[in-house]
Amino acid sequence: MQGRGRHLAMKFPWITTVWFVVATTTVSAQTQPAPPPAREHTHSPEMSSLFLPRDASGTAWLPAASPMDGFHYQRAGWELMVHGIAFVQFLRESGEEHHGGQQIGSVNWLMGMAGRPAGAGRVVLRGMVSLEPWTIAGCGYPDLLATGEVCDGDSIHDRQHPHDLFMELAALYDRPLGRSLRWQLYAGAAGEPALGPPGFPHRPSAFPNPIAPISHHWLDSTHITFGVVTAGVFGPKWKAEASAFNGREPDDRRADFDLGPLDSVAGRLSLAPTGRLALQVSAGHLHDAEAGVGTQPRTDVNRITASASYHQRLDDGGLWATTVAYGVNSERSIIPGGLIDQTTHATLAETSLTVAQNNTWFGRFEVVGKPAHDLHAHEFINEVFTVGKLQAGYVRNLGPWKGLSPGVGASVTASIVPSLLAPRYGGRIAPGFGLFATIRPKRATM
Repeated sequence: MQGRGRHLAMKFPWITTVWFVVATTTVSAQTQPAPPPAREHTHSPEMSSLFLPRDASGTAWLPAASPMDGFHYQRAGWELMVHGIAFVQFLRESGEEHHGGQQIGSVNWLMGMAGRPAGAGRVVLRGMVSLEPWTIAGCGYPDLLATGEVCDGDSIHDRQHPHDLFMELAALYDRPLGRSLRWQLYAGAAGEPALGPPGFPHRPSAFPNPIAPISHHWLDSTHITFGVVTAGVFGPKWKAEASAFNGREPDDRRADFDLGPLDSVAGRLSLAPTGRLALQVSAGHLHDAEAGVGTQPRTDVNRITASASYHQRLDDGGLWATTVAYGVNSERSIIPGGLIDQTTHATLAETSLTVAQNNTWFGRFEVVGKPAHDLHAHEFINEVFTVGKLQAGYVRNLGPWKGLSPGVGASVTASIVPSLLAPRYGGRIAPGFGLFATIRPKRATM
């Protein structure tokens, strides 16, 4: 039945857009705008909602100048919010056999949040789902130099795996410890630990872009974790937190819960020196993170990340959002031929600029050290290849429609590889492009 659903959705990828439009407009039509909650339950005298612009995926922070996209309303004492995005895209990446390809599919997710005052604090429930298990064919969409996770008994390379059906199912509670200090508890069957920057689907700098970063598994791959508990304390401009979580990457059965012991740990320090800037440093030990191929055992990963996000609101209602990030993975792998210890690095810089809410330009540049076995270059088994990817794109928003913002866009990519890998990619620079239609909630101008 699951295979039949995947076939239908891939044959008619617009089904995803219909699902997204029906879900969001139905909710919007049946509800009323939310009045502000009582001031004594807010985080600060300036806050007029239980949902803060700086709250991102899991417990990560964005700059406070971030827009609050989505539908907001109130029902039975709860403040509610629905947010999401859907793309229908055609992607083509060049390269030799098994290192390129083309695909029509849909990248998409839909998120709902419900919050209410609870004593002196607040409680927030979150649910996030994606239809990508049925709208992305095979082991993922073409994305040269992307690596991570397994599918059909082998590791994935040059493709980005689809997201799981359940991306988040979690609850958050916080309350005051003093005049300007609060404590927070976050837990979920699916959620995100205190490790890395906000997941790329939640970053405004990446939001217009349907393609995942190739540095994903060095920075924010834990944004879907099946089992997590995070505790922290924070003030107006800082947060310190620690997580216990299941560090195992999801398997290729995308519609289930891959629960496991909470035997991985992470810690993060976030700083918000101004309303336009959010910084974080984090580190974690991911137990049994990477699945082994065949009879090979799983691999532990030690990860360190640092990032900065800068958001500037424009007078015309637009936004300039930029993120720079750095990540390090240290892992011991059992591969054909022996045991190797490898430390690899990744750097990302991405930006998006929306002018007058109608025109959005976006770009991304990454440099990553990829182990040879990740790229299936098994003859160079002990090598770590420094690769890069450059991407630029544009989205034309077609104007608001029932609270939604439809648009069309295009992007071009250049994947850069060393000379030893050039025969696999048709040269040292492998071009690619994408065409897409997208729909999302209209950006708020608060």
